[in-house]
Formats: sequence, structure tokens, C-alpha cells
Amino acid sequence: MKRNAMLPCLLAILLGGCTAISVEPIPASLAMSHVCIREEPKVVVPDFLTVVRAGFRRHGVSTEMYATDKPPSHCEFTLTYDARQSWDMVSYLSHAELRLENRGDQVAYATYHLRGRGGYALYSKWKSTESKMTPVVDRLLKAYRAAPAD
Repeated sequence: MKRNAMLPCLLAILLGGCTAISVEPIPASLAMSHVCIREEPKVVVPDFLTVVRAGFRRHGVSTEMYATDKPPSHCEFTLTYDARQSWDMVSYLSHAELRLENRGDQVAYATYHLRGRGGYALYSKWKSTESKMTPVVDRLLKAYRAAPAD
């Protein structure tokens, strides 16, 4: 193989394991102190909700879960989510979405996506859900001050 032809192949391998994070944060003008989270039984990432709820709590926003199609009447802000695992010797978080609504209108959105399911990104592929989602939630809620660490 010619040297010039090897460069695109090498770049494809390296970029195949990149992480894509996209965040449209909630505006500071929306006074949010509580969020109702719709339970998604199809999501089987074991610690996903624990990590997301801890992130909201860290930013001074309380959460509660609901299991019906319609949120409770007292819920001004609602969060829906999706999270998927991939498998390569062990399971790991490969994709997540967070959608935050204010009375039915989307006000914030975030995605985490491990391109090519991690490919050759061996360092980041098997990181914990917490290490992957904490920066995503922090960027989503950047308008709300994080509580000081104990």
C-alpha cells in the first residue's frame, strides 16, 4: 500500500472512535427548580438515571419520576431520555439523549454519542456512565450553579 493511501485509512480508524457531544443548554431566564422525569422502561443502562438525577441535584434542581404518558399536573419541567448500550467484552454506554421541556415545549437538548460504538477508542469506550454523562448534564444545566462540593 502506498504511503499516501495509508493516511486516509489511519484517519478513518482514529476518527471511528470519536465521541460526539451536542448540547443546547436551558436558558438562564427559565427559573427551574424541579424536573419530572418520565420513566423509560426500555432503557437498561443500570446507572444512567442515578447519574442524571445526581447531575440535576448538583445544580440545585430536584427531580421526581413518573411512569405515565402524561406528567403530573404540578410538573412544569419534564425530562425524557434515551440511553443505549453496546457490547465489546462488557457492556458500555454508547448513546444517550436528554430532552427537557417546559409545559410541552422543548427548551434544552443534549446528546452523547460514541461514533462507531467506540471503534478503537479504547480509552474512552469503557469509561463509566458517570464520566460520560456528567459533562453532558453540566453543559445542559450550565445556567444553574452547581452546588459546592462537600
